[in-house]
Amino acid sequence: MAQARVKDRSPRRASVLGGERFAVFAECLLTGVWIAVASLGVVTCPAAFAAGARHLRRRTAHEGGGWREFVADFRTALRGGWAVGLAGWAAVAAVWVDVQAARAGIPGGPLVGAVGLFALIGLVVALLRAAAVWTPEAGWRALLADAGRRTVLDPAGSFLIIAGLAVVAASAWFVAPLSVPVLGAVAAAAVAVEERYRHR
Repeated sequence: MAQARVKDRSPRRASVLGGERFAVFAECLLTGVWIAVASLGVVTCPAAFAAGARHLRRRTAHEGGGWREFVADFRTALRGGWAVGLAGWAAVAAVWVDVQAARAGIPGGPLVGAVGLFALIGLVVALLRAAAVWTPEAGWRALLADAGRRTVLDPAGSFLIIAGLAVVAASAWFVAPLSVPVLGAVAAAAVAVEERYRHR
């Protein structure tokens, strides 16, 4: 009799779990739109990802939160995050100059361009890992220092984030509007990677 009850309940439980997973996926896509809107200020990208990651952490922990909480987190993260965003775009500009030098055929240009490109990818991964664990009490400098160490010490997790960025790039290449909601999936991937590292 007890076994029959367990069998009766298992499809219902699977349905509930499936519905919950779909709800989390839908929340990721919605968060991607929020991140895209908050990133329109260009230097606001780190703060936008930090607020999006914190929203997804609340969602997976079954805590309350919505657009208002996202905006409040975004404003708090922006206090130090704008400087991080400015430095990030300066790094992008420096790498662009390196790539142009490599194309121009300057001696040593290809090597410098390749090193700069790999360094930029590492910086982006570290930034996403820092944003994934951001809290209102944390300082960006300490977050980035710790995230840089985790980027090196956890290459598998860093590769997963790079794969998420590749998906965004591919989405933008084929269907540009898809790259907006997929930003939420990148934030979710960074959160999942940090959770995996923490449990290890």
